Amino acid sequence: MLRPLSRYNNKVAEKNEIRNLGLRLTPQRELVLNAVRELGHATPEEVAEKVRQVHPGINLSTVYRNLETLENVGLVLHTHLGHGGATYHASEELTHLHLVCSVCGSIGDAPITAAASFVQGLLDDYGFHTDVTHFAITGTCENCSETINKIS
Repeated sequence: MLRPLSRYNNKVAEKNEIRNLGLRLTPQRELVLNAVRELGHATPEEVAEKVRQVHPGINLSTVYRNLETLENVGLVLHTHLGHGGATYHASEELTHLHLVCSVCGSIGDAPITAAASFVQGLLDDYGFHTDVTHFAITGTCENCSETINKIS
């Protein structure tokens, strides 16, 4: 069963957190980081929509620049959950795999340990160090599988 996406809304950007990484603290940067943490997995457009609730004049290009800056210092990460653009999430949640149902489009997560034998096998057999947090694993969720089995 797909586990719902984690939520990050209990952690807001602390003023020193951004400054300690050598960045200037701007209201836009702080709002973008807070939005990413609150939304969980979000596209830049979704982040912009969330930020506009507090700062209506923010441009999408400003959101993109801040996401890139925050990713460069390790506060956020992006992943590709399908055919669309990247989605962003807080880096403190680097503990899960992204699961995408190819039937209904639902997105869930699974503990990163679920891929441990796969990752170890790639390392042992090919010397390849794998980052399974950067991409989505597509398949069919439990609900869609049950529906398909009932139809068959």
